[in-house]
Amino acid sequence: MHVGFIGLGAMGRAMAGRLVAAGHQVTVWNRSPEPVAELVKQGARPADGIAEVLRSDVVVSMLANDAAVESLLLDEDALAAATTDLHVNMATISPALAKRAAELHGKHGIGYVAAPVLGRPEAAAGGNLNILAAGSDALLDRAAPLFDAMGRHTYRLGEQPQLANVAKVSANFMLFSAVEAFAEAATLAEASGLAPADLLEVLTGSIFPGPIYSGYGSMIVAGRYEPAAFKLALALKDVNLALDTAADAKVPLPLGSLLRDALLESIAHGDGERDGAAIAETARRHANLTERRS
Repeated sequence: MHVGFIGLGAMGRAMAGRLVAAGHQVTVWNRSPEPVAELVKQGARPADGIAEVLRSDVVVSMLANDAAVESLLLDEDALAAATTDLHVNMATISPALAKRAAELHGKHGIGYVAAPVLGRPEAAAGGNLNILAAGSDALLDRAAPLFDAMGRHTYRLGEQPQLANVAKVSANFMLFSAVEAFAEAATLAEASGLAPADLLEVLTGSIFPGPIYSGYGSMIVAGRYEPAAFKLALALKDVNLALDTAADAKVPLPLGSLLRDALLESIAHGDGERDGAAIAETARRHANLTERRS
């Protein structure tokens, strides 16, 4: 399949690489040239611009936020000139924008599928993402070979594309709530004389097995927040998406407000470009912990 891929950040680069490895003809575009050069070495073809990507059989995009999607992919003239008939948007964006994007694509005769993912860049590189997909069955069937190359499981969540983004926003809200919960628990343990590493071993070996606590917990215990696989500033973006979605649905989200403030404080202290696990340093500052006990 001829696939056009837009957005080669840490996640997009790995996902596009999986498509190349699966034998698809992949044309790539990114604002900065370095990731494009890396994909070309793997067998991809560089695009002269977004207009060229929009002439692919299927367009896959993995951009950072609503603003990037709005400016690059929701341009009326660009969509009118596009010859592709399917856009698979895998970015984490607001459900409201996903709904508008689907309507705008439909106006120009282009199918639209929302398919945000769960997983960090290492999961993307290994083809182990969980893909949250929504759109018509026909479009999801057409995109299925691409999903199979990039992920280990695809969840079909209905015909309305924005439902996939509701699932993703909800999942990330829960994820970072869990990270904050462990950060506070680890701070409590450390301040009380218990090594956070011992607490982590107890929790992951008993009531909280799984990648969230073991992965983020290990980073928190070690104070290791770089390199950032998922930047703390992006975590704030996702929590704000959850709060905005909740406001639209008239759903109180009190934990979301607390989490937003903790992330804002972390960014104010210069942690925005570090991994999201760095939110733990806010809890440690509140407890006046200056020396780390592992």
